[in-house]
Amino acid sequence: MQIRARLTLQFLLLGGIIMIAASVAIYLSSAGFHRNDFNDLLRARARTITQIVLDSYEYNVDRALRSGIYHLDRLQDEKIIILDFGSDTLYISDRTWKLPELASLVRRVKQNEEVSSSKDQYEVLGTLYTSGSYRFVVIAAAIDKNGPVRLRQLRILLIIVCLVSLLLFFIAGWFYSGRALKPISDMVRKVEDISITSLNLRVPQGEGMDEIGHLARTFNRMLERLEKSFGMQKSFIANASHELRTPLTSINGQIEVLLMKDRSTEEYKHTLGSVLEDIRSMIDLTNKLLLMARTSAEGPVSFISEIRIDEVLWQVREEMRMQNKGYNINIKLNDKLIDSDQLTVKGDDYLLRMALMNVIDNACKYSSDHSVDLSIDHNGKYLEIAFKDRGIGIPQDEVRKVFEPFYRGTNALSIKGIGIGLSLVKQIIDNHNGSIKFKSKPGEGTAVKIMLPTVK
Repeated sequence: MQIRARLTLQFLLLGGIIMIAASVAIYLSSAGFHRNDFNDLLRARARTITQIVLDSYEYNVDRALRSGIYHLDRLQDEKIIILDFGSDTLYISDRTWKLPELASLVRRVKQNEEVSSSKDQYEVLGTLYTSGSYRFVVIAAAIDKNGPVRLRQLRILLIIVCLVSLLLFFIAGWFYSGRALKPISDMVRKVEDISITSLNLRVPQGEGMDEIGHLARTFNRMLERLEKSFGMQKSFIANASHELRTPLTSINGQIEVLLMKDRSTEEYKHTLGSVLEDIRSMIDLTNKLLLMARTSAEGPVSFISEIRIDEVLWQVREEMRMQNKGYNINIKLNDKLIDSDQLTVKGDDYLLRMALMNVIDNACKYSSDHSVDLSIDHNGKYLEIAFKDRGIGIPQDEVRKVFEPFYRGTNALSIKGIGIGLSLVKQIIDNHNGSIKFKSKPGEGTAVKIMLPTVK
């Protein structure tokens, strides 16, 4: 069921409940008011007849009833019974009329002073009448001919009003729900026009600050993120394809040249060594791409394993020096670090090792002396690892791009690399709920600071 139809039915149901409740209340109130009015008439007739009867000489009722006062305001099929407090009958207007449970009614009147009830088609009222020191019980009954007719007319009128109101509620609900949902309908039509090739389109968000405007702004921000993500994905695929194609082309060319004629053993060894280097480069690129895909998919993670960063750094230092004999890696720990918890973080040992290796490799590779200075400190709840090299640096207008995949500085294109290291480092550090800062100046070198939350 569409939202508009559901809102209309809810509006109709709510309006119907209100109208039915109001109609029932009006009907019951009118019935109660009419009964009270008829009881007032019975009470007035009871007092009038009782006064006439008691004021007549020695209860000479016949003479009293011949007066015209008795017939004034007489009710339809009126019945009057007057009894003294000893329950002896003093007067009865119609001796053929038998009131069921008369004794019970008289007893209740003596207790409560006034009792009203309905017997068959009669409305009955019992009341006390006091004359001097004497008290009398007066029972008055009559047929309310107009009351049921008026209540029936009121019932019909209320039913008609309810039906008309429900129709009006339906029309109003359908109209106003359509107006309320129109911005959403417009948004849906606009969204249907948006595809993977038109992510630059945006939904109208208007000037309003209501929930629909907030939804439109949120959706547009999501489209902006999608557009940026798709753009980065296209660039990533294009760059990855290029980086993979370059060594493959080199391998293919070298093998074709090698097969053109017989070669000496030294030539074969030299070519195979070059091919092996290209294959290793491809393996390194593939591993980094897989690692980058893994870290970008995971997002921030709550790790369980506790890792001593100083131990990891010493291991990385030895591995880097084994792979590159000319690298000079200097590590310095702050003398104030006396608690092992200040050097311990929760994380993934392999991922942190890869991040540190990439930063160290960049620092040494782009420095003329192939050296980097590392310092470890503790600041609040974070472990700080600072890297400082004396390399070629990066132009200031390019610093903000260093964490983009496959980006390389314009002054570093002559040095071998693929530009994926720092983007991978940032993703790994982000996944460990840490942060990374980067400062660089051409000709003076680069400073990188990694901050990771410690267990203490």
